[in-house]
Amino acid sequence: MTAPGQEFPGFSPAAFRFFRGLQRHNDPNWFKPRKPVYDAEIAAPFRDLILALSRALQAAGIPLVGDPDRGIFRIYRDVRFSPDKRLYKTHAAAVLTRTGGKKDPGLLYVHLEPGQSMAAIGFWHPEPDLLARLRHAIVGDPDGFLAMIDRIEKRGHKVATDARLSRIPRGLEAAKDSSIADYLCWKTFITEFGLTDAEMQSAELVGRIVDFAAVTQPLLEWGWAAADEDLPPPLVLKMPTRPLPKPDF
Repeated sequence: MTAPGQEFPGFSPAAFRFFRGLQRHNDPNWFKPRKPVYDAEIAAPFRDLILALSRALQAAGIPLVGDPDRGIFRIYRDVRFSPDKRLYKTHAAAVLTRTGGKKDPGLLYVHLEPGQSMAAIGFWHPEPDLLARLRHAIVGDPDGFLAMIDRIEKRGHKVATDARLSRIPRGLEAAKDSSIADYLCWKTFITEFGLTDAEMQSAELVGRIVDFAAVTQPLLEWGWAAADEDLPPPLVLKMPTRPLPKPDF
């Protein structure tokens, strides 16, 4: 385990060997005898990475923090309702958010997998209320939204979605032919940064992820502003006042 204050040195080659073996032998007979390898080469270093990232992000003024206990996803798959009955994930992943909780909107996601490691920033499948707020934020300031996307993409990070509506959401039809029409159909606002196996094994990993977060932070700030904005006060209906009856004396 990394000593306190020491920069994260990167994952070991054993972590990648473990996952390549698990990809070929996804069964308890292979996994259980090698669980100590998972704990020592993946789980413990990932906790160290989360702590190192949290310190570095705070130092850079980026309000993201990771919980080394709650922020890392379990390796065990939930197969109850899935036709894929493989018991184990063949990757490791964690999230960092403003509170450290997985459900806090706006996140940094870190993914370890041979040949497919990456980091991502943004809002992944937000709850309906937040998604509606994000869409209304786009409509409320389309030029500001497009400028934010343009700044990030000019730095080499494309903002994309993995799911979208087939038509403009109800109530926003007036924007159908505008420059923001496609964005209003998005269900996710995310940007990804691929990391090679060598980068995941490097002591420069934390710095590379923090640099990525700094460039893409405007996406988080835009979404946080929408998430934190107070809802408008409820409409107060002004009922006509009935005239007082004339006195009968």
